[in-house]
Amino acid sequence: MCRGEDCYKNIIAVTNRNLCDRPYMEQIERICSRHPKAVLVREKDLPVNEYARLLAQVQEICLRYGVQCIAHTYTDAAVQCGIDVVHYPLNLLQDEMHHPVSKKKILHIRKKGASVHSVEEALLAEALGADYLTAGHIFETGCKPGAAPRGKDFLRSVCTAVKIPVYAIGGMSASEKCVESMVLCGAAGICVMSECMQW
Repeated sequence: MCRGEDCYKNIIAVTNRNLCDRPYMEQIERICSRHPKAVLVREKDLPVNEYARLLAQVQEICLRYGVQCIAHTYTDAAVQCGIDVVHYPLNLLQDEMHHPVSKKKILHIRKKGASVHSVEEALLAEALGADYLTAGHIFETGCKPGAAPRGKDFLRSVCTAVKIPVYAIGGMSASEKCVESMVLCGAAGICVMSECMQW
């Protein structure tokens, strides 16, 4: 079980520039100073060129702190920045793996993550070649107002169904208690967005 700062090794910090109270890169530096498992740059509303520029800056900070940087959605931007881990919404991963040109690009990515919301989606993502999953949302979260949380039983079901690491997402807190609770459900760790953007 994690203790103190060791808990951060089980946390993927997910970015959202709209939640920052300070300059974005300053916040990224603060996140990296805690040495989480990774920083997932989830600014997927940006056009690809703007995203690539932002990703390159985040990658530079991550490299200084020895923290893994994960791209989101944009395979070309990841390749351009020398990032070999990309996270995809499941429908995008499915589409890309069935498109000959996109599939060729994706197969050059060392690790692929996918977001899932059911056991069936988890099994599909694994079959498509995902190396890890984020499963949620587990608890109530302001990011999905009005949507019912899926809870710990859902997380246990996903973790049992697949052989790849699963990270709990949705309403997570960067605390020993939260990390340990999710690990006891079979998760490899957790993803934290709102809280990490306020660190």
